[in-house]
Order: sequence, then structure tokens, then C-alpha cells
Amino acid sequence: MNVALPQSRSTEAAAAFGGVMDAIGGIATAVLAIIGLAGWHPELLAGVATIVFGVALLIQGGTLVSEYSQVFTPAGALQTGSDAFSGDGLAAMFPVGIAGIVLGILALLGVAPFALTSISAIAFGAALMLSAQSVRRLYHMQAELRRASVSMSSVREFVAGEMASGSAGIQFLTGLAAVVLGIIAVAGVHNELLTLVALLVVGITNIISGSALSGLVLSFMRPELSSRSPSSATR
Repeated sequence: MNVALPQSRSTEAAAAFGGVMDAIGGIATAVLAIIGLAGWHPELLAGVATIVFGVALLIQGGTLVSEYSQVFTPAGALQTGSDAFSGDGLAAMFPVGIAGIVLGILALLGVAPFALTSISAIAFGAALMLSAQSVRRLYHMQAELRRASVSMSSVREFVAGEMASGSAGIQFLTGLAAVVLGIIAVAGVHNELLTLVALLVVGITNIISGSALSGLVLSFMRPELSSRSPSSATR
């Protein structure tokens, strides 16, 4: 029983780190898109940005599934990753992330670079729209668990809730914008420009969603951690 507390803490740390890495991936995607828009090897940077965002999407999906799998409802039923998949569109993150990496690599190899990156932008936008409520739903599950166990809240939990709600709306709208920009780019209208703008948009979105996810993880402690005494944790 003495390993329960360190394992829970390590899970929290891993989830928070996943949110940070997601935000870093968004920053890298946005920076690469901006440099490409400035005219420095746009085809190369569009492919690299597509790969980076694909990896960031996989990290975000894995982090969310990990958090969902740790949450118990007040009735004691474990919320598994498969339960989260059913309502939040998390299942789309993994194939879309993998597809983005593959298409980005093909683009770097010179296979219709802007056509493939435009298609990736459409897929990224759709995945963001489908999973827009993921962080917000996770917050509500955490808050319900917190109220059932300790019947109290804190300022940092309120801030986390506001961040989760705000990121959901922003993620849906920017995902929609990326889909529209990608479709127009695939149609051949300012292909290079619109593809890079779409990648910039999804990159900025990941900065927001990754920050919200990290803030959410750090704002909540598992009830068993807060209520367990040091003596019982070492038994």
C-alpha cells in the first residue's frame, strides 16, 4: 500500500507534462507557420509543422485518455478511456495525428506538399472540433468528484473551470476555421498562404488547449491524496 501515493503523484505529473508538451507543440507549429508565411522555405516548413502538430495531437489525446482513466464518479464507477471516446471525439485524435505525421513526411519528400498539408489541416480542424469539449468535460468530472468527496472548491479550481470552458469554444471555432481554410486551399485558391494560415490557427489553438489541460490537472488533487494521512500512506 505504500506505493499508492507515489503512483498517483507520478500520474498527475505525467498528465501535467503532457499538457505542457501539447502547448509546446502548438508553439512550434505556430512559429514554423509564421516563418513560412514570411517566405522562408514555406513548403519545407509546412511539412515540418504538419508533423509537429500531428505529434502534439497524439500527446494531447494520450494525456486526456490518461486523465479520464483516473477519474471515478461519486458512485464509484471508473471512467475508462473507451467511455471518454464515446462523447468527446477523442478517438479521432489518434488516427488524425498519425495521418498528419505520414502526410507531413510525404510532403517533405516532395509529394504534392501543399495539397497534402492542406488535407492535413482539414483533418486537424475536424479533430479539434470533435474533441472541443474534452477538457471541459474532464473538468466537470473532476469537479463532481471533488464536491462528492470534500465538498469544497478553491480559486484555482474556478480558474481551471473558466479556462476549460473558454478553450472549448475557442477550439471549436478555430477548428472550423482550419477546415474552411484547408478546403479553400485544396481548391487551389492561394494554396500556400491558406495552408500556412490554417497551421498557424491550429498551432495557436493547441497552445490554449494545452495550457488549459495543464492548469486543470494541477488545480485538482485526487480526493484520496488530500484525505489520506501520512501514516496511512506508508502502511
